[in-house]
Amino acid sequence: MKNSTGQQPLVTSISVVAEPPSLQDNTADIDRLRIAVRNKLPPALEGRPVVVPFTAMAGLSRRFRKAGFVGNALVNVLPHELQLVDFQQDISDNIPAMALDLGTTHLEATLVDLTTGEIMAHTHAPNGQMRYGADILSRIHYAEGHDEGTKGLVRLQQAVVTTINEMVADLAIQAGIEADAIRALSVSGNTTMVHLLLGLSPHHICREPYTPLVGSPDPFSAGEIGVGINTLASVWILPSIGSYFGGDLISGILASGLDRMEKTSMLIDVGTNAEVVLGNRDWLIACAGAAGPALEGGVAKMGMRAGPGAIEHVLLDRKSWRLQVKTINDQPAVGICGSGLIELVAQLFLAGIVDIRGKLCRDTVAGSEKRRAFIRERLIEGEEGLSFMVTPAKESGHGKPVLLAQVDLDAMMRSKAAMYAILTTLTSQVGVEFSDLDHIYVAGAFGKHIDPVAAITLGMLPDLPLSTYIPVGNSSLHGAERILLSEEARRLSLEIGRKITYIELNVNQEFMLRFSGSRFIPHTDPALFPSVPVVRTEDFP
Repeated sequence: MKNSTGQQPLVTSISVVAEPPSLQDNTADIDRLRIAVRNKLPPALEGRPVVVPFTAMAGLSRRFRKAGFVGNALVNVLPHELQLVDFQQDISDNIPAMALDLGTTHLEATLVDLTTGEIMAHTHAPNGQMRYGADILSRIHYAEGHDEGTKGLVRLQQAVVTTINEMVADLAIQAGIEADAIRALSVSGNTTMVHLLLGLSPHHICREPYTPLVGSPDPFSAGEIGVGINTLASVWILPSIGSYFGGDLISGILASGLDRMEKTSMLIDVGTNAEVVLGNRDWLIACAGAAGPALEGGVAKMGMRAGPGAIEHVLLDRKSWRLQVKTINDQPAVGICGSGLIELVAQLFLAGIVDIRGKLCRDTVAGSEKRRAFIRERLIEGEEGLSFMVTPAKESGHGKPVLLAQVDLDAMMRSKAAMYAILTTLTSQVGVEFSDLDHIYVAGAFGKHIDPVAAITLGMLPDLPLSTYIPVGNSSLHGAERILLSEEARRLSLEIGRKITYIELNVNQEFMLRFSGSRFIPHTDPALFPSVPVVRTEDFP
């Protein structure tokens, strides 16, 4: 049975009518069911063996017989076989399956009805592994630092499985179903996160020649790793390429359609790392680098993920010298997320309060008295040196001022420089100019909230028409949803990996040179950013 989108889902229901056993036909129940299913297969599934997992046999035969040998068989649709896992007397209204974005700091999931493609529920949660390490490297070290890695690895696996199971429970409650009714799971995550989920040692991922233990895990049953959905639910892990190009980026390619486009485009996904793909239907080239932490709340003291109370938009009126901030859910400010940080620094640069080196400037001489008073009020000396006060203590949600310290600004400058260096290094590898790009798809919370004008002002993104930039939301999760719903997407996920050329930036000298040139606002070569005005403090009112 295909879903309403016309695609073959990961789990399908096949209507079966079989003759009861008799003295003339004493075929075994399981074999009878297998034959009946094989006879009703749609053309797209013909030719694959129909197999019955050992743990399914007893229950399957009992339910088949109890239903009078008439009903609906549930089948896991795998590349090289069809797994017959359950039998229901009545046709189910839906076949729930779970799509999971397995992030380093945050997990997000949806419950998808495989019969219609509709989203039944949505949830998210912090990754339980965070208490063992805030980033990938610290978790790799933790995994191997306890009794030769055994205990550390087990704890990390248990932590993320516990988080997933809490999300399973939430999804089931929202949808009004039992967790056991969830029949499949697709997982999109980076290479290290997949290893830790599967309980595989990540030791070699961060050591030359950066070789993971597995890139494309074969499908397996949810019960094998303790995920609390149906024990025979098929788990599909999106493949990785090398240590730093994970299934989350394969998902992004699927979700954006980059691999099917005639014109050359780019996909940017900023999370713990910045991951970038360039190409079209004929070729794809990719790389990843550390450009995300300062934008995701991993470096800046007042930085945080996009959540209630996070400053997401900033506007400085340079006539009245009033600073306006908008927080998520309009809650009192408790920190600043990536989009807010980018807008803030861009606004401060245009106001002459941050210079081209990314340094706070206490210039209380130039401009009007309003400008000078604004700087005197907002620039304060503290234990960490000079800071810019974004929100006063009396207006914040925690009774402390929200500050942008110089150390935070330095971290943001490194991130923005790395981002632009990644993009220019990648395009230079294939002789493509930014002006040649049809679109740039920007994924994740970064893409959802970021103001391209602010990012261009800082020299983080190339100076292109704003129509070039297309936000695509959580492309990792959207790709995982496609995996559940479409066999074509599952096939493409494996093909994409074979078609991508991956550049290792850790050993790329060109990247380091470009990084150095990008550590100015907007760049050491301002001609690359013609839309960014030259800031002169004498021009301020």
